Amino acid sequence: MWRDAALVAGKDLRLELRSRVAINQVAPFALLVLVLFAFALDPDRGILARATAGLYWVAVLFSAVLAVQRAFAVEVADGVRDGLRLSGLDPAGIFVGKVAALAAQLLVLEALLGLGVVVFYDADVAGMLLLVPTCLAATLGVAAAGSLYGILSAGLRVKETILPLLLLPVVAPVLVAATQAFEAGLSGPTSDGWRWLGLLIVFAAAYVGLGLTTFDLLLEES
Repeated sequence: MWRDAALVAGKDLRLELRSRVAINQVAPFALLVLVLFAFALDPDRGILARATAGLYWVAVLFSAVLAVQRAFAVEVADGVRDGLRLSGLDPAGIFVGKVAALAAQLLVLEALLGLGVVVFYDADVAGMLLLVPTCLAATLGVAAAGSLYGILSAGLRVKETILPLLLLPVVAPVLVAATQAFEAGLSGPTSDGWRWLGLLIVFAAAYVGLGLTTFDLLLEES
């Protein structure tokens, strides 16, 4: 499974490096969302400071939808899914590889957005011991859920519009828990955020387990 996962992840990352969609389109979109929020709330710096964590994760989730759409749209256009079905690769390995590639892209995006909130929102990132594992757990959960719903919607004619409707409600717990953990890491006692980090870990584990057991069926049906 791990060998197959490495092959799939390497393939997805090479496609991204060649196309540079995440760098040229998704990242500027995410930064633009942060800038627009800053313009909208700038007259009241107190509200902007309190909303930093939530705005950060809203930008991350919107960008994740674009990244998932891009990852599976390429496969639909080039017939890669049929090749995956016939390749003999372990479906669980395919799922793990898709999640790993998507998570790697999201982590780079989150680092860029983290720099953005420091510059635009004057955020204090002193609680790195909580912020880093929060990003890792939330990213894994979003990548796992995105891979499942991405393959589920990939064969539909309205995949561009149905994916956000399917994915965003599912990852709402990530938005809530990650926002609360980030608020604790940015402004409050870090002890308040560890229970929210636990919720993120449970969410990520649930979707990783679901993907490992059902991805073969979704791949066949898509």
